[in-house]
Amino acid sequence: MLSHNSKILYPEDIRNMDDKELKSLAHDIREFIIQNVSKTGGHLASNLGVVELTLALHSVYKTPEDKIIWDVGHQSYIHKIITGRMHHFDKLRQFNGLSGFPKRNESIYDVFQTGHSSTSISAALGISRARDINKDDFHVVAVIGDGALTGGMAFEALNDAGASNTNLTVILNDNQMSISKNVGSISSYLSKLRTEPAYSKFKHNLEQMLKKIPVVGKDIAKAVERMKDSLKYFLVPGMLFEDFGFTYLGPVDGHDIGMLKDVLLRSKKIKGPVLIHVMTKKGKGYNLAEKRPDKFHGVGIFDVDTGEFLGKSNTTYSEVFGDELIKLAQADKNIVAVTAAMPEGTGLTNFSRNFPDRFFDVGIAEQHAVTMAAGLAVSGMKPVVAVYSTFLQRAYDQILHDVCIQNLPVVLAIDRSGIVGDDGETHQGVFDLSFLRHIPNIVIMAPKSTKELREMLSLSLKLNCPVAIRYPRGTDIEGIVFNEQVKLEPYKAEVIKRGKDVLIISCGKMTAFAYKAAWDLGNSGIDVGLINARFVKPLDENTLLNEIKNYRIVVTIEDNVIKGGFGSGILELLSQHNISDKKIKTLGFPDEFVPQGNYSKLFDKYNLDSKGIIKTILNML
Repeated sequence: MLSHNSKILYPEDIRNMDDKELKSLAHDIREFIIQNVSKTGGHLASNLGVVELTLALHSVYKTPEDKIIWDVGHQSYIHKIITGRMHHFDKLRQFNGLSGFPKRNESIYDVFQTGHSSTSISAALGISRARDINKDDFHVVAVIGDGALTGGMAFEALNDAGASNTNLTVILNDNQMSISKNVGSISSYLSKLRTEPAYSKFKHNLEQMLKKIPVVGKDIAKAVERMKDSLKYFLVPGMLFEDFGFTYLGPVDGHDIGMLKDVLLRSKKIKGPVLIHVMTKKGKGYNLAEKRPDKFHGVGIFDVDTGEFLGKSNTTYSEVFGDELIKLAQADKNIVAVTAAMPEGTGLTNFSRNFPDRFFDVGIAEQHAVTMAAGLAVSGMKPVVAVYSTFLQRAYDQILHDVCIQNLPVVLAIDRSGIVGDDGETHQGVFDLSFLRHIPNIVIMAPKSTKELREMLSLSLKLNCPVAIRYPRGTDIEGIVFNEQVKLEPYKAEVIKRGKDVLIISCGKMTAFAYKAAWDLGNSGIDVGLINARFVKPLDENTLLNEIKNYRIVVTIEDNVIKGGFGSGILELLSQHNISDKKIKTLGFPDEFVPQGNYSKLFDKYNLDSKGIIKTILNML
């Protein structure tokens, strides 16, 4: 069993191990990951699938001189374990702890910071070209999954890299297919044949000789080329990559360390870009994860023996969204749902089962998802695009250009808005209000509760314009119970409480913190009013201006960055109406990337929980 006292601390410790020792180490690392992730949460199945691959890479390549770039990066735990960070796994994804993704400021072995998919080949090509310019001598490897390869950016990079003649190796980690022994052995033979120097030299000499034969020789050369291509389409499973300009090797059993090391060593001798197709099993070594890799992709704390997740099981915003969309779709056959490889995460799994012909999972392709939804809307459909806030950033141009300029009725159901916690900077959904609010034609809503989310989703499908509904990860904040008798009306804010000393104007989830702060301050003799904006755009100007005039101090609060967010909208409103006699404070996240950590620590750090709001108001008073 791998322990914190293990001598396996750095790649040089494994480079002298034989295959049998590496196989034993792979078993111990799997046990270590399962036990540790069960206590901290994290990405489990993807890491269990790349244990042997990671060991082989660090055995063959001389890291950190040679560069390994992990696409997305959620499969980098083994990489971290054998690059000096095993002792920090008890703080995985925790505040001030070990990141769940590669981070350049964490280790020299982390070459490129990742978190979103389909970026590794582009980054690797940039590093390779810089190496060539500087006349350095090292290898560059990009590891990308078959899921991430559905992202258009990956194909843009393949297209460029294939034409570059730059020495670069791409590892395609394919965990969606079983390995066929017959196909594997034939492909292995062809891979070895194409990498043998004698074969490459013979092919080159033959082509040159045929071209020297006048007229007839050229025709023969063309015929041979056509015949060669036709045979390759039949025999070589990687023709797509060959046509991109890569030398294709594989498929290779991703759990056979000896075979992996052999093909990696062969790839180092090849000039130009190489793609190695590696077949792995997601969740390998943990039976429950092998059976349900989707369930064990990103996990919270769980019981290793049963696989059951520990903690609260309250209904989440994602589940409420999915449930409500089914009800609405039963009554309206034009409602369709679109997601970018996240049907379970966004709550659409049951929708896909109920309406298979009206559900579209487009893969990791957010740009395509939004523009396809625009096409659906042009054709009379009512598309709802369910996407995480952090991933919607990738489709900014499509929202602006393809949806909003045409004023099309596309609903953006923006899940994981605000703080998502343990996944850190790359996943915090704290920018969506700022990058959406300034786009003409779009309506932006933020529910204070799961009940209000239901109402907003229903309303959004009636407005006949672009709509964004942004809602948080998880459930309603425990202990806060709203009186939700005020029916949602288009473009109308909700006055929850009137006061005379301070007015809090909140949006979305932050209304719960503001609600508690208002009542706690009231118990201390400070009379606080509270407005739930509901609509971030357009603002309910009449209600807001009528209420603001009764207060000297106004505080806005949002779980978005302050710059360009909800509070900025309130300030713009006051400026437009020449209101300058108020003391204003905008609360939200400052001009920095929000680190990893659980909700309570992060809200406490940025003074955005009820205690922080009270502290701010008392200072203002």
